[in-house]
Amino acid sequence: MYDRETRFKMEETMNAARIEYTEKGVLNMAARRCDIIRISKSTAVLAILTQFSLPKQFYLDIPDARITKVGCMLMRVNVNNTIEVRFLRLLADKELDKIFVYSTHPAHRDRVLNVRG
Repeated sequence: MYDRETRFKMEETMNAARIEYTEKGVLNMAARRCDIIRISKSTAVLAILTQFSLPKQFYLDIPDARITKVGCMLMRVNVNNTIEVRFLRLLADKELDKIFVYSTHPAHRDRVLNVRG
């Protein structure tokens, strides 16, 4: 399924985010901090601070941009404490703009939020 979808261009960014998943069945909800370093409409590369075991599916929250509960699937774990994830739905252009406005990456320094759109 994923190999037939169109690939969207990844863009460098730097946003704080939070990974949320259930631990030990359905009762405990765990949250881990991470940083988004590259993102597109369908995928992202996240930098995690320490090695910990992640489930195959989890939620991603981006509190600065007020984007919550984006379903993700773990695609690859890299040795440099980065992971590649695939979103279960495509991000809208408005959501990507909000992410880039609140990014601390120098490439997005002059971005402004369109409040009319």
